[in-house]
Order: sequence, then C-alpha cells, then structure tokens
Amino acid sequence: MRALALSALLALPAAAQDCATDAMLVFDGSASMAEITLETGPATRIAEARQAVARALPLIEGIRRIGLLTYGPGDGDACDGIDLRFLPRDRAATPVIAAIDALEPDGLTPLSAAVEAAAETLAYRTRPAIVVLVTDGNETCGGTPCATSRRMMDGASDLTVHVVGFRAARDFFAWDNPEQQEFGGDTVAKCFADRTGGLFVSTETVDELVAALQRTLGCLVIGDLALHGRP
Repeated sequence: MRALALSALLALPAAAQDCATDAMLVFDGSASMAEITLETGPATRIAEARQAVARALPLIEGIRRIGLLTYGPGDGDACDGIDLRFLPRDRAATPVIAAIDALEPDGLTPLSAAVEAAAETLAYRTRPAIVVLVTDGNETCGGTPCATSRRMMDGASDLTVHVVGFRAARDFFAWDNPEQQEFGGDTVAKCFADRTGGLFVSTETVDELVAALQRTLGCLVIGDLALHGRP
C-alpha cells in the first residue's frame, strides 16, 4: 500500500515549474542523520541518503542547474551551521555528491532559516525559484516554517518549495518547535510545500528517496522514467 501511495503521489502533476528554473537543494546535515535506528538497520540515515543522491543527481544534472546548501555541522552555535556550498551550476551532480559524501552530521535543524537562505540566493523576490528541502525531522531552532513561508510568499515572484521527508520524525511537544502542535500529523516542514504550491513527499527507503529527488529536482519526464523503471 505504501508503494502504491508514493507512486500515486509522484504521478501527480507538479506545481508549475520550468525545467530551466534554477533550484537549490537544501540538505539535512543535523546530528540525527547519523543515527542508527530500527528503520535504518546497520546503516545511518546519512549513509542511505548519500546512496540516493548518488543515484538521482546524474539523471537530473543535464536538465536543471542546481545549487547546494546544507545545515547542521558548524563551529559555532548548534543552530548556526547553515552552509551555502555553491550557487546553481551546470552539471552539478559531481559537486553535490562530493559535498554530501564529506558531510559529517552534527548540530540542530534550522529549517526556516535554511530554506529562506536558499531562496535568497535565488533572488526569489524578483525571479522564479525552486527550493527542495530534504529533512529527517522538524524545526529545532525555534523557527516557524508556517509563518516564514507565508511571509516569503507575500514578497515572492514565483517561489516553489518542495519538501522531502526522509524518515521524518514528529515531536509534538518540542519547546523549540512552536508550530508543531497546531500543524497536526505531518512534520511541520510540510508547511513550506503547502504554502508555496510545492510537493510534500514522505520517504522511508533509498528507492523512495531517489524517486522523490527525481520528481522534485527534475521534470515530469524524469519522474515518469523513474516510476516505470526505464534508464
């Protein structure tokens, strides 16, 4: 049932987006990505996410310029580790894969600040912009994804934020996640997709994460190829 639900979601038309529009991948490098859980077995979340990125990006790089921003590890406060790795570029697969392979998860999860920083690099107030957020959890730095996305949309030219949850956990009682209790069953990161007309895709396996990355960073044809198993 889960595979059918994911396939049905990925088969839906994406929010209107030009394949030539630059995109920023916002990737979770917080400490929780290094955890080993019952779901991951002997592998950590970051190990499996690396596998998915290595499979997905080479199929996407030829049709869209992609940049990378990571959050989590840093030398200062646990919420300050937002790192703009590079702006959108042609043939971005190799540098994206290399940066994520070298990522050593640490720190907390400043979702709101990271998404807004990525959108700013794309000059989202004056031109179309796509942000794809990959996260395994909720905002843990006191940010407010729902309020932030509403505010950003008020000044946006044409902004779409897709959210890919990778075994995303929910914490309804976190003091540093003020919107979660109001938001309901999904991770509060879903607010970004809801407010901007993007997709929210919940993934549990490497294959699902590959398909979600192809769907959100790529174009319809890429998603269709992934769903039907064609090279």
